[in-house]
Amino acid sequence: MDRRWAGTVTRLVTRVLLVAVAVLGVQLATSAPAGGDPSWSEWAKLRMCESTNRYQVNTGNGYYGAYQFDLPTWRSVGGQGRPHQARPAEQDYRALYLYRMRGWQPWECAGKVGLRNDRDARSKRKPTYAESAYIGGGGQAKPTAPSGPGRKPAWPGVVYAYGDCAPQLRAFQLRMNAFGYDFQGTGCYYQETKRAVLALQRANGIRDSGRLGPKTWHAAWEGKAPR
Repeated sequence: MDRRWAGTVTRLVTRVLLVAVAVLGVQLATSAPAGGDPSWSEWAKLRMCESTNRYQVNTGNGYYGAYQFDLPTWRSVGGQGRPHQARPAEQDYRALYLYRMRGWQPWECAGKVGLRNDRDARSKRKPTYAESAYIGGGGQAKPTAPSGPGRKPAWPGVVYAYGDCAPQLRAFQLRMNAFGYDFQGTGCYYQETKRAVLALQRANGIRDSGRLGPKTWHAAWEGKAPR
């Protein structure tokens, strides 16, 4: 082959490869996730520790609402009025905003319950309300009537224990209100939930492990009422 022709082919192949690499790089950059953000269960644990999930709490100590904002911190992320008077979705949004500004650092409870910063902590990216909607910790109404057996949610496939937080746990808690309990539907498994699980297990001949497994889940809708 003519050397000049071989050189031309080599240069063309090199250019094609460079273009392909550049295009691939753009695709990788645009398909990469923008950030992390804490999970639903992590926010639920934080709220339980800070305020026992009470969005309207004001004890007079200078800290307000589900995330126990003080006023300077609330205003630093654009909050108006007093935090405990804001609707739950607004408090959720401002909490995510603060997390993206400063990570878990403003909340002492974060360390107590073992929360760790992810890649969106201190990213300085202002969130949208759509991005904070998943947090969804408050404002849900308590059911006025027990759900019947036909409405039983599918078993979630997870055995829950003390300290867990999940939306599915909220469904279980609200179902137990049909048996005289007074759950607010926090979605977190703590002492009151453990008492209800144990009582349900004993009433239905299930080993009283205190863990919410499939037999206990089904018993909440189809079994005998706790004594």
